[in-house]
Amino acid sequence: MRTFVVLLSAICFLSLSSCATRVVTRPATVTVIKSPPKHYKIIRVKGKRYYFWNGKHYKKTRKGYVLVRV
Repeated sequence: MRTFVVLLSAICFLSLSSCATRVVTRPATVTVIKSPPKHYKIIRVKGKRYYFWNGKHYKKTRKGYVLVRV
């Protein structure tokens, strides 16, 4: 009976702990531009749409345009 209790507690302990971890890193500051300038260009890279102006690439989001690295 004691072996059964030890085995059961070991199974419960292992099922509650997880070896997988998730690390999410985000930039400290994100610059959101509400509207692009009139001279922007639409560029496609690997099937994704980016907006290009002033030598930088931007991605359109619900809040505006966010600077990205392509």
